[in-house]
Amino acid sequence: MALRLRAPAVLPCDPACTVIRDGVIDVDDAGRIVHCGPFADAPPFDAPVRECTGILLPGLVNAHAHSPMTVLRGLGGDLPLMRWLHEAIWPAEARLSDVDIAAGMRLGAVEMLRAGVTTSVEMYFHPERLAEAVLEVGTRAVLASALIDAPGWDWRRMLAEINSWIDADGLRSGPGERIELAYGPHSAYTLPPEALTRVAEAARERGALVHTHVAESLGEDTAQRAEYGSVPLMLERLGVLGGRVLAAHAVQMSDEDIAVFARHGVGVAHCPASNAKLASGIARLADLRRSGVHIGLGTDGPASNDALDLLADARLAAMLARLSTQDSTALTASGALLLATRGGAEAASREDIGALEPGRWADVVHVDVDDLAFPAGVDVPDDQLLANLVWSAGSRTVRDVWVAGEQVLSDGEPSTVDIAKVRAEARAVTRRLA
Repeated sequence: MALRLRAPAVLPCDPACTVIRDGVIDVDDAGRIVHCGPFADAPPFDAPVRECTGILLPGLVNAHAHSPMTVLRGLGGDLPLMRWLHEAIWPAEARLSDVDIAAGMRLGAVEMLRAGVTTSVEMYFHPERLAEAVLEVGTRAVLASALIDAPGWDWRRMLAEINSWIDADGLRSGPGERIELAYGPHSAYTLPPEALTRVAEAARERGALVHTHVAESLGEDTAQRAEYGSVPLMLERLGVLGGRVLAAHAVQMSDEDIAVFARHGVGVAHCPASNAKLASGIARLADLRRSGVHIGLGTDGPASNDALDLLADARLAAMLARLSTQDSTALTASGALLLATRGGAEAASREDIGALEPGRWADVVHVDVDDLAFPAGVDVPDDQLLANLVWSAGSRTVRDVWVAGEQVLSDGEPSTVDIAKVRAEARAVTRRLA
């Protein structure tokens, strides 16, 4: 049903990161925003009014995640990336059933809701089970079905299955178009060049997103760099770039690599916490932004971060950007917030999420300012309010969440699933694997 949300402060996450005082968000009965602005300027709207304390902002967009890995949290936590994958993660994943993956996804979706994340770009296996879990919890996901060339995995068959699914159901489906289908070729070092080319061709034919790991660490793609110069140059030569492409990590990038991404409109999912924990490096965030590359934030998997808290990643991204450049202005609080919202949508080539603007889905987060992080509530200058939100408050102040106008988190608790059951199912999977 239609709804008007009103709050003392509304952050639409427009490019200027405006703060609207005494603002309203009007949502139609289809779940889309029809108006966002000051209450004094709002047109008449025949709908119930929900008065919210504190701040309203767009649902955060997690631009790179493997959320079912909630059940693998803590495995190999002190290993570098390639050993972590080969010795801890891949052997454990080989023991996961589709039911296990669904349990992990449900837990991850609830965790993200509590952190204000309404959309996640997921790269994992058994995407049909991921879709079921996402719809149960009420979040939104871009499901980049994982493709990999390894014993027991046939990338040709996997590619054919994704093609058939998109051809049958279209790119987006579900209530409020909560599910988007995409292609998830894992990386240049786990697939042959032919696979990367064919995936890109299939995706362009269907207008679909290609989501892949790129240049995460120095040790992962030595053969590809020896032959092509770099993975971005390899992807360009193979014809992978040019459509909708979202690169995860993009840490080990040269000036030429950044120029390639900018030239082809490639989006980047910056994953500062995962990259720091695995000692993969610090992405050249300032240089990527200056080049015009669309950048969002990703948590990566909850076994490599080890959280799905995007506001925490926004804070860390700002810290690392400042530290790596020795420039305290390299990424401001408003810039960090935009990376977690509008930036993630732009990186994933989405214009219907990530901001509170007419025509976009009403994915809205209510932040309560009755917290020590907001000593004066909202009664501070705009810059200080944004600073308190990003630098101090974080996700612990998230109280309510709406997705496509439907309330899916109420006073910190999920509205559509039994949290005790979700925890029990995930706990049983982790105990069996241990």
